[in-house]
Amino acid sequence: MKTILIVGIGAGNPEHITIQAINALNRADVLFIPDKGASKADLADLRREIIARYVTNPASRTLGYAVPRRDASNPDYGAGVDDWHAALAERFAGLLSEVPDNGVCAFLVWGDPGLYDSTIRIVERLRQTHPVSVEIMPGITSVQALTAAHGIALNRIGQPVHITTGRKLAGVSEDTIVMLDGQIAFTEADPDLEIFWGAYLGTPDEITISGRLGDVASQIVETRQTARARHGWIMDTYLLRKRD
Repeated sequence: MKTILIVGIGAGNPEHITIQAINALNRADVLFIPDKGASKADLADLRREIIARYVTNPASRTLGYAVPRRDASNPDYGAGVDDWHAALAERFAGLLSEVPDNGVCAFLVWGDPGLYDSTIRIVERLRQTHPVSVEIMPGITSVQALTAAHGIALNRIGQPVHITTGRKLAGVSEDTIVMLDGQIAFTEADPDLEIFWGAYLGTPDEITISGRLGDVASQIVETRQTARARHGWIMDTYLLRKRD
């Protein structure tokens, strides 16, 4: 039986990777690198940097693969994601042919595989038709990188924290972490909220802005647009909370 390792590699800093993750990568016969096109080459390059820095197994090899695009025009978001996951599962099945019998392969996953990442679900689809074992190594998330960059605690004493996406952001009744916000949903939130925003967290290009939302929202929007134009992509995360 072949083994798939799903390895969290952190939010962008190569030093985020854990010793457990390093040991896992060194077990792999094949290390898979997703290719999302020239505009997101930085994401593949970071994975290659991690492999070059930490993988000492001379028998391992690196293999890139093209990532199918999700059809964003589909008005049914859930159905569009389901179709995308099916295409990725088919792509993963093809990659398994590159793994020797009883061998080990690894997917290097940005952040933590258990938080707003689809790799675990896609591999579960794959397991319906391919007998493989799966092991998951957690990683540092952009949430942790965000609070560290701003020098704050994620939760306030005895208080809960809500985690959602920009698509699902509505009224903020408790401290709320927002991820995957391509809609810049914070511009519709209560301007008296406090925001702690960060992009490219953990990388040399890290940007952070904080303050009363009504005072800094336009600055964040402009900064975000400039950074995206420069890099061709952006990954940002933010915390919204009622001000003390």
